[in-house]
Amino acid sequence: MKVFVVGGGGREDVLAWKLAYDSAAPVVFCAPGNAGTRRYATNLPVAADDIDGLVAWACAERPDLTVVGPEAPLCAGLVDRLEAEGLRVFGPSGEAAQLEGSKVFSKEIMAAAGVPTAECRHFDEIVAAEAYIREVGAPIVIKAEGLAAGKGVTVCLDLDAALTAAREALVDNAFGTAGARILVEEFMEGEEASVLALVDGEHVVMLPGSQDHKRALDNDQGPNTGGMGAYSPAPVIGSEDLPVIRDTVIEPVLAEMRSRGIPYKGVLYAGLMFTPEGIRVLEFNCRFGDPEVQAVLRRLAGDLLPVLDACVDGDLTDAQVSWSDEASACVVMASGGYPGAYDKGKPIDGIETAEQSEGVVVFHAGTDVDSGGQVVTAGGRVLNVTATGVDLEQAVERAYGAVDKISFEGAHWRRDIAARALSRITA
Repeated sequence: MKVFVVGGGGREDVLAWKLAYDSAAPVVFCAPGNAGTRRYATNLPVAADDIDGLVAWACAERPDLTVVGPEAPLCAGLVDRLEAEGLRVFGPSGEAAQLEGSKVFSKEIMAAAGVPTAECRHFDEIVAAEAYIREVGAPIVIKAEGLAAGKGVTVCLDLDAALTAAREALVDNAFGTAGARILVEEFMEGEEASVLALVDGEHVVMLPGSQDHKRALDNDQGPNTGGMGAYSPAPVIGSEDLPVIRDTVIEPVLAEMRSRGIPYKGVLYAGLMFTPEGIRVLEFNCRFGDPEVQAVLRRLAGDLLPVLDACVDGDLTDAQVSWSDEASACVVMASGGYPGAYDKGKPIDGIETAEQSEGVVVFHAGTDVDSGGQVVTAGGRVLNVTATGVDLEQAVERAYGAVDKISFEGAHWRRDIAARALSRITA
């Protein structure tokens, strides 16, 4: 059996790892993969956004299942292209993936479905945007409308910051075409968390909650990133909350999509804000969150492959998924300068030593192998150091113990992953 994983980041490393150790023992291929995926998969020299190249390889090799990891090929319609060739693919169609690819489309769907979210207006012209920003004042949130690799959101606590963020997107082209239109959105007060749901077009299976850490620095300071760490379970999401989220967020959105002739298959990620007024949606993603999935899949007690197959085949049930009672934590080790400019090619030492620690698995994100066989940095987020434990405190302690054994020039990481949850548990 052959499984084809599209992507080369931390999300794809954990997917390849989990699939490679499935009881069906599939042969796993990754395009392009990274220095981590090569440990249990065959890496292919095809970029994740090379749609024609991915389709050509899949048509020639006929994998039994393709799992598309990143948002860009999903929004570009890779699933549609592969299905047209008679191939089985886990992931939403290009049209369905616009829940992430277009924040305006996502807001329209939520409004039609009656899903609670922040009030907003969208603009493609700076004068009108500035006038509205001055009218509503701060705090306020400025979002690039399209895909911006998790960096297109600016939380602005004062008017000058909001005007600057709008100008950077619409005038300075900071996010390229993704920022050609912006959303000016109501600021919501509360605690953020993430919920992933597996969907087969009709049926929904909720995965355990997790919490990401978007800001680059401790205490939620610094610029937004693609995510600096995560943990699961997230105490802010109680066991009673998952059915509520399913019934008031996930199911209404899927029903609205079906009513428009856009059935959704794959994984649907809901970024949520727990406000004093109740749960409200920040955003939807059309793929596994990164680094949330690194934490969540460490807790999956059983095979992943049959679950993904069930999503494709339309026969997904809750009984197919079970979870460990252990907690998990993921700490992202990033390149110096990230999320801004950073150097590549820095040798990485200590990964093997770190993985000798109990409960620890190190997933690669931005890594490569140089001509001498040395693992080196190749991206902003370099490693996802994960650990499980009997409780969250132990998982976090083990993860940071492993981080201390790994080194590369310029490495930085947050030192407060799960601190809010641990304080809540202690209280």
